[in-house]
Formats: sequence, C-alpha cells, structure tokens
Amino acid sequence: MGGATVRAGPVPGLAFDDTGVPYLELFLGFTVFVYLLHTYLDVRQLRALRRPEPPAALASLFSAELYRKTQAYSLDKWWFSTWHGLYSTAETLAVFATGALPAAWRLSGSFLAAASTTWWPAALAGGRPPPSWLTGEVCQTVVFILGLYLANLALELPWGLYSTFVVEQRHGFNKQTTGLYVSDMLKQVMLVALLMPPVVGGVTHILMVSGPLLPLYLWGFLFGLSLALMTAYPLLIAPLFNKYEPLPEGSLRAKIEALAGGLRFPLRKLYRVDGSRRSAHSNAYMYGFFNNKRIVLYDTLIAQCNEEQVVAVLAHELGHWKLRHTPLLFGVNQAVLLSQFCLFTLVRNSSALPASFGFPAPPPAFVALILFQFIVSPLDEVIHYLSNVVSRTFEFQADAFAVTTGHGNDLRAALLRMEEENKGAMHVDAWYSAYHYSHPPLVDRLAAIDAGAAAAAKKGQ
Repeated sequence: MGGATVRAGPVPGLAFDDTGVPYLELFLGFTVFVYLLHTYLDVRQLRALRRPEPPAALASLFSAELYRKTQAYSLDKWWFSTWHGLYSTAETLAVFATGALPAAWRLSGSFLAAASTTWWPAALAGGRPPPSWLTGEVCQTVVFILGLYLANLALELPWGLYSTFVVEQRHGFNKQTTGLYVSDMLKQVMLVALLMPPVVGGVTHILMVSGPLLPLYLWGFLFGLSLALMTAYPLLIAPLFNKYEPLPEGSLRAKIEALAGGLRFPLRKLYRVDGSRRSAHSNAYMYGFFNNKRIVLYDTLIAQCNEEQVVAVLAHELGHWKLRHTPLLFGVNQAVLLSQFCLFTLVRNSSALPASFGFPAPPPAFVALILFQFIVSPLDEVIHYLSNVVSRTFEFQADAFAVTTGHGNDLRAALLRMEEENKGAMHVDAWYSAYHYSHPPLVDRLAAIDAGAAAAAKKGQ
C-alpha cells in the first residue's frame, strides 16, 4: 500500500536468531505486570492519603482545615489517576489484540493512494503519475504518525477536560476558560502538524538508508534536534501560550540580580510569566546555553511567596546550575538514547518481531523502531526508576546549596507556603514515592534542610 519503498535485501546491521520469540505476548504480559505493580503502589499510597492526621513533622505547621483540603484534593487526583490508568491499560490491550496498528498503517497507505489521484490529477499534470515521494514510505509514515496522534488526542480529550474542568476546578486551581482550553489545543495541533512531518520524515529516511552506523546517524539527528528545540521553545513556542514580560525594576529584581551576581550566574533576562491565566499552581525555572541564561518566575509564585522566599527558591534552582545537574542529566539521557539505538540494530532485520505484531517482514522502517520501543519497555521502566532516584538526589543537593548560600530558612518557609497553596500530599507512602517521585516528599526535604542548617551553624561556631 502507498507505494512502499522496495529494499534490495536486508539492511546491514547486527542480528540474532529470534525465530519463535512471542514478542507480542511478552509485551502484553509486561503491560499487565506494570499495571498490577502500579496498582499495588497506588493502593499503598491511598492508605497513606487516608490517614486522619498530618505527619507529626507538619502537624504544628498546618491547620486541620487545610489538611482536610489537601487530603480531598489528593484523593480526587488519586481516583482520577486510577480510572485513567485502568482505561489506558485496557486501551493498550485492545489496540494490540485487534491489530489496530497494522490496520492504521494500511489505512494510511490507502489514504495516500486515494489522495494522490485526487490531488494529482493526470490531466493537469500532463499525464505524469504522482511523484514518488507522495506515495512512498516516508510520506506514508508521516501520515501514519499524524493519524495516531490525532486518534490519541481524541481519546484523551475527555480525560483532559475532566481533569481540568472538574478536578482542578473543584479545588480552585483551574483558571482556564473553555475557549482558552480549545485555543491551546488547536495551537498544539498546528505545531505538531508543522514540526512532526520533517522530524518523522528525517528519522524515517535515516532508518531506510543507513548501514551499520545507523545508531550514530540517528542519535546525531535527534541530538541536533533537541538542541534546536531547546533554543526555539522559549523564544518561539512558549510565547504562543503565555505572556512573558521583564520583571519590573524593584527590590525583588535587585535581590535576584544580587544572588545571580554573587554566584557568577550569567543572567541576561529575567521574566515574569502569566501562569495564573491557566492555573493557580506556582513554579520557576531557568534556561539558556553558556553565558546567555534566563530566569522565568510564575506570577503565582510572586503572589504566594514574599521576596525572600522567591529568592530562596531561585537559590535552589541556581544550585542545579552550579552543581551542573542539567548538563549531567542531558549527557546521561543522550548516552541512554545512543545505547538504545545500538540495541535496535539487534532486531533491525528481525522477521519475528513485525510478524508478531501483524506487520509484514521487513516492516516499514519507522514501524520497526516503534516495535523495538515496545519490546524494550521493561528497560524503560528501570530507566524511569533510576532517573527518579538521581533526580531526588539532585533536589537534595540543590536544597543543600541554598542552605550554604544563607537561604535555608527562607527556602523552608517557601516550601511550606507552596505546599499550602498547591495542596500537595502531606502523607506519602515510601514505596510509592521511591518509584514515582522525581522530587523528595516535603517532610524529607524539610528534615534535610534543618540538618544542613544545623550543621552550618555548628561549623560557624
């Protein structure tokens, strides 16, 4: 279908004999296993959320009324996540049990075949047939991926609407109107329609023409793409959704600039963004390469915290910069990506893998990569867990850095204030947080800050 490219024999690459390996059954079995594991952890977390009193370390810091509000919000989110997880697992099993993916691939080919005769009438083209690129594998892959994206968007839309306009609205966090929600969604679709075709087309072309050096070519393409997107997102994409304006002159700006100057942080721009347009949740972040750094403060953070607390939050963020957490994580992620592409060469020429999922052998180039992602999902779970372990370690280190700069007490107060405003879960099951959390629970962070401040005070005596 769709004028698929004919390859002259197997593509060069490593291979092993996987005849008889039940890839689909193994993938479905692991999907069920992960769902059961997550459900077990969720039940543990539910027991923690239902505790009638806040943790002893927080009991004197929050009122009983606030604890009931945070508990109600956490329980609502828990039930939403539980039902959504069940639906997502059932959807995954149904997609693969019914052969929906191979059917979608064939449908994309039929669509292109029909479109080529409609949009490329022979009478207007001097009797010439449609160009090969219009009915080739690259174009069919782009249509296939766009179709999957639109289908997923439609299936997830009710869940997104319920989360925003029921759960978040019920607890006072949602600030979006229906019109803004629809506008954001349309902008996202337009961005995907603009950016996805060249990316998918580029990856597909590399997969089709590369030999044994495929992992390097593929990684190099995606590495360059990630750098381009990291540069373009804050300048071209983010302003489509939010209004960024320079933080006005005043004491807050002066304190932030003094902090950055004292740490030799190359601050070039300092922005305030209208996060309150969509949500009452607060945040702050920094971005930029080399000596062109920028800091963004959510207006909700500025409204919820005093100036010293905002500066303390930024001292934590600058701790990530000073300790080189961002480039370290980026480097590790790139190494993992390259390693996975090397593993892909083992099944690149497999006939058992596509056959197990209902595709012909050899499969379309991009489809082979997708199927590989399915069968390495156990590895992805391990990587996800380890990345959370590293992330929590880095968060403790950034907190400790803020303490060493003299902002420990203000950071502590800021965390408590944000916990109050964001209604974060006060009780967290240890196993649940170890598996799912990228940030340490509040009680653990406060204990570490207090210990660091005490050690600093003792050292200063």
